[in-house]
Amino acid sequence: FVLICIGGISGMTACDLSVTNAGPVPDDALNDSIANSSIVTGMGSSFSLALGYIAYTGGIVSKEIVASGSRNVPKLGVSIKQRAGIFDPGLEESNSHWIFAQQARWIAEDGVRRMRSNLGDGFSKNALAAEALVDAGFAERLLGENMCVGIIDGGPAQSRTIYFERAEAEFTEAIVVANAAGNANLENAARAGRASVRVWVGNWAGAEADARAVPAGFAWKAIYSSLEQNEYNRIYAANSNQPERAHSVVGTFFESYYRTTGDPRTPWSTDPAFPKGTMNVLWYFQTKYSSSASPINLVTAREMRLIIAESTLRAGDWQAAMSIVNSLRADVSVPPWPASNVVDAWTALGRERAIELWLEGRRLGDLYRWKTEGVPGTFDDMTGRDLCFPVGISESNTNTNL
Repeated sequence: FVLICIGGISGMTACDLSVTNAGPVPDDALNDSIANSSIVTGMGSSFSLALGYIAYTGGIVSKEIVASGSRNVPKLGVSIKQRAGIFDPGLEESNSHWIFAQQARWIAEDGVRRMRSNLGDGFSKNALAAEALVDAGFAERLLGENMCVGIIDGGPAQSRTIYFERAEAEFTEAIVVANAAGNANLENAARAGRASVRVWVGNWAGAEADARAVPAGFAWKAIYSSLEQNEYNRIYAANSNQPERAHSVVGTFFESYYRTTGDPRTPWSTDPAFPKGTMNVLWYFQTKYSSSASPINLVTAREMRLIIAESTLRAGDWQAAMSIVNSLRADVSVPPWPASNVVDAWTALGRERAIELWLEGRRLGDLYRWKTEGVPGTFDDMTGRDLCFPVGISESNTNTNL
């Protein structure tokens, strides 16, 4: 196993990034408490791989970025259909996203099962156990926000809400275990994660209560490294000019928005020596992620304020919702969004979430739930474009329930 700051813990002052590759080990070697740290590290690594694939390709389809490089770049290109906003379920091109996300869920849940056995009664107050539950919750959320269909371990197709129901249970237990272990950081991660999934099951009172309990400045991140390609931040790696220049913000909302505001949450730049990608497309490259080891936010205190704003807006107080949204903008010294009615407020909220969660694998989910619920406001025109990833062809070909 590769030690990557032990799963997803953020705010650590030092990390040992040395690697000892012991090669394959017997499965039953993991059924010992001495293996728990490695189990959790494996969960974090598997999740980060899945998030990297989904955030990159989902960013193309949701118009956060556009393709500017050859689709033939191994593992880092964008297919013709994906450029048009289409996930073809009959092709291999979207299969990896399904596989890696389901693997991340299964590895996390299996790790939790092993640790329950390894620790016995000690599981209920063990910080690594809390972290394992947090990892499982975020793996479920990744599937729920991005996959069209809910399938668990070869079972029948069902609503994607199954992922959120399972995530809520895992985050809820993680809160209890982290509290018993005296680990406030993990407790905050679990509470913030639970707030974000309660949004999807319509528990706005619960989501708001959780969001208000998360302290200012908190952030929980997926960790990446520069050790090998499967551990890279995929969004950066696809655009690192080594030699990949596979995506650009040219023509997107974020191109003009950053030009106008200089908002530090949506930065991009240019290189006069390389004005275009490997296709004939202007190369305006994102700089939110500055290296292959750049982490990706999973939840932040700032997102919690947007959850509170959306809950307030749904309760009918659009003026109070706008006050919250514009306070976030004031924090980064950009002008407030104007609004004179509830429709304007929904439009502003939708745009602010796009900015705050840019390139974090969250946009498709937001667009899907707002369209499904029919909320007012003007959002990105996704006509003819997909809003979720289809079942992978490997699942379709082997799952007898489909």
